[in-house]
Amino acid sequence: MTDHAPNEARVIPLRPGPAASGPPAPPAAAPREPLWRHLVGDVLRKERQAQERTLKDVADAARISMPYLSEVERGRKEASSEVLAAAAGALGLGLGDLLARTHAELVRVTSHRSAVPARSIRNGSMGHGPVRNGSAHGGLCLAA
Repeated sequence: MTDHAPNEARVIPLRPGPAASGPPAPPAAAPREPLWRHLVGDVLRKERQAQERTLKDVADAARISMPYLSEVERGRKEASSEVLAAAAGALGLGLGDLLARTHAELVRVTSHRSAVPARSIRNGSMGHGPVRNGSAHGGLCLAA
């Protein structure tokens, strides 16, 4: 039968406690890359606030709904290029300006985690073939 008393509860640990020996815990996962929609939303919100404009004002000028613009700014919606261009235009920016600012924000946020030496990035090589005009891709290269 069993080796415990009939009125005694038996505890079966689900995880080993601090005193239990076993395999070491796996290392913490590396920080995830930020999502593009979060970065774009942050840039739009910062620009709107810098201009001291309301969501309603910018949404009306962009001809998009205020709740949708709010969701885009909070990174909850993956806005189309048309919506991004309209929101940027309402803020006096071109789509290229918005993308450049978003790229700069991405570089700022991820710069401390970069495994590629800064020299490789500056030279545009990064091990991807010939360099033209200071960039391996002749300019800004975005991937989805």
